[in-house]
Amino acid sequence: MSKRGLELYVHIPFCIKKCAYCDFLSGPADDRTKRVYVDALVREMGTMKGKYSGYRVDTVFLGGGTPSILEGSETARIFHALFDNYDISPDAEITMEVNPGTVSEEKAEMWRACGVNRLSIGLQSADDRELEMLGRIHTFEAFLDTWGIVRRAGFNNVNIDLISALPGQTPGGWEKTLRAAAELDPEHISAYSLIVEEGTPFYEVYGEPGQDVQARRADGPNRILPPLPDEDAEREIYKATERILASYGYHRYEISNYAKEGYECRHNLGYWDRKEYLGLGLGAASLIRERRFHNTTDMEKYVNIFGGARGEMSDPAAGESAAEDFEELTLNDRMEEFMFLGLRKTKGIREADFRNLFGKEIRQVYGDQIAGLTEQGLLDGAEGRLFLTERGTDISNYVFSEFIF
Repeated sequence: MSKRGLELYVHIPFCIKKCAYCDFLSGPADDRTKRVYVDALVREMGTMKGKYSGYRVDTVFLGGGTPSILEGSETARIFHALFDNYDISPDAEITMEVNPGTVSEEKAEMWRACGVNRLSIGLQSADDRELEMLGRIHTFEAFLDTWGIVRRAGFNNVNIDLISALPGQTPGGWEKTLRAAAELDPEHISAYSLIVEEGTPFYEVYGEPGQDVQARRADGPNRILPPLPDEDAEREIYKATERILASYGYHRYEISNYAKEGYECRHNLGYWDRKEYLGLGLGAASLIRERRFHNTTDMEKYVNIFGGARGEMSDPAAGESAAEDFEELTLNDRMEEFMFLGLRKTKGIREADFRNLFGKEIRQVYGDQIAGLTEQGLLDGAEGRLFLTERGTDISNYVFSEFIF
């Protein structure tokens, strides 16, 4: 009997410094905390060995935080445990997030030896002033040093992460960053628009999205942050992104992601196609057999479940689990996710897939929404597919909300 496909996400919740816009489950930590966490993470993988023996792992994504902050030996332990405990496909896409300032020749060679075949580097901006404002630890020159290291190490599938619509950023300023990244000829570019998340320093500065903020102080009375770009400038930035990257040979295959032909991120496509995925590590989320859950976000609790605060190893057959907040997805939940996740892709969704998955015609369920959005020029269709128009992409959140009851 053939095995079910599975994606693995492994969370490394450590970074050197928390960025001003970041609301991820991550933060600085001492060496002991990292070591004990890796012990617990490896232990968690061991407890899952039998439970997921019927799955074949197609993609692995080591994210964070900053996974490259770990020592090479710690990273090696993680990957050895992954290969020991899961059936990882020989052609699996294995991605690791790295940040400038945490990369060395020795680490890059170790990652290659561990089986990593794709890297995602967090550049965010080519403007050092913007990097400082974001709270990044690196300069553009430091990024270029990292770029040279990973290319010399033989990595030929590399993504560069960028963030647009930064405070004070103009379309011209964004174009300089975009071209600086594209000139390096990476295989993939992720270009996200800044979202001001509650609980971040940026939220303290800018408040609720859409507020008319001319300038706010942050980090004391001597620092002034410029206003965010208005909607017109943000829309111009977004449209320029696709046009400029197309001139360098990149195609947009999802709202914020661009790739050279054949280098689309298989792991992220799996999320948008609702493939099953297992999250390992602190706070990591999972979707298994239409059941959502996530690991505890409490570091002390997580470490104690998998070996105790001093890292003692217990019996792997004990079946420890850090999973909580289980949610069984209803048919309506699954149909809604199929729509708003699938429509993120440039190719959109196939009506035949909807029929095969849910036993219903898509227009039987969403006929009114499809007709209304098509009439508004936000949705289009051809050859049994539905996809966002250019205008629909501009206001994609509105389109997605129409499919949520």
